[in-house]
Amino acid sequence: MKNIHVSTVLNGDETEFVCAPEETLLDALRGRLGMTGAKEGCGTGDCGACTVEMDGRLVCSCLVLGAEAEGAEIKTVEGMAVGEGLHPLQQAFIDHAALQCGICTPGILVAAKTLLERNPDPTDTEVRYWLAGNLCRCTGYDKIIKAVQIAAADMRGA
Repeated sequence: MKNIHVSTVLNGDETEFVCAPEETLLDALRGRLGMTGAKEGCGTGDCGACTVEMDGRLVCSCLVLGAEAEGAEIKTVEGMAVGEGLHPLQQAFIDHAALQCGICTPGILVAAKTLLERNPDPTDTEVRYWLAGNLCRCTGYDKIIKAVQIAAADMRGA
């Protein structure tokens, strides 16, 4: 089959890549664009380790074809930090031990950032609901929820 040329906006930068028709967005991000933050945990969309934001929606990049990124705006964990400074969510995860092995962390960070952009003051229940598609096998979720809430307060200036 003939490869497909894709033009997209990745973390705010216009980007182009070529991929096979059957290649997933996850594989294109990791293998072609060097965005290795998103991880393949399950390959079936059940774990959320590969979560990215695509046109304002959270998607499991293992279930999206790379060709579907044509004309889309994609945000990955690599786009969260500003220069050398970490995003408040990233810093809160470090400061409050909300990560261990790190497989789930990029997907959770992308999902949490998207939540806080829509709702800067979520309840614990809202955070848990929003992150329900992201599985963590190491930390449990209490430290993750706490880190999201601390980052939310920091971002609100509370």
